[in-house]
Amino acid sequence: MRIVSTALRTAPLAFGLEQASAVEQALAARARAGDSNAFRVIFERHAPAVRRFLYDLLRSDDAADEGTQETFVRAHRRLSSLREDEKLRPWLFGIARHVFHETLRARRPRPLVSSDPPPVPSPETLLMGHEADRVLADALSHLTEERRAALLLRIDHGLDYEEIRAIMGWSLPKVKNEIHRARLELRVRLEKYVGGRDGKL
Repeated sequence: MRIVSTALRTAPLAFGLEQASAVEQALAARARAGDSNAFRVIFERHAPAVRRFLYDLLRSDDAADEGTQETFVRAHRRLSSLREDEKLRPWLFGIARHVFHETLRARRPRPLVSSDPPPVPSPETLLMGHEADRVLADALSHLTEERRAALLLRIDHGLDYEEIRAIMGWSLPKVKNEIHRARLELRVRLEKYVGGRDGKL
């Protein structure tokens, strides 16, 4: 899985949840008023996470890059539709999810995992965790698209169930059920690698 700047990923936490929310609302308001610098800040804060989300779904650098650009082009156009009680990040993920589905419809089906044979990892590579990343990516690829998206929003991007409900358009019980089933599927596929450890996904 891709690693982005720690500063970008944890910036909201540094302010505290309430302060971060106020900052996001202020940025959105300024961007709606035509402040291009405010929208640039929004892009810099959220583009890495949006791109990682799209890459994990599409398994293509080019498609993830194009999808990220399209997500923010649409976001800029639709800023007036962002309600004050909505959070900016889930709203952006919702747009990205639509872009993902349109990308799938626009291209011929292709395997989520590269058809090229994976390189044989060296012991050093194994120790660095690259093999673990490959194994996890392969396990994720066996989930349905919707279930994988919901799980990634939860475990990789830290969204709560209510935010995921809004993005996916599901009921809250369905969100919890789909994420629970996704975790179970992953545990089954990863069992031989974790050796029965008690760690939770």
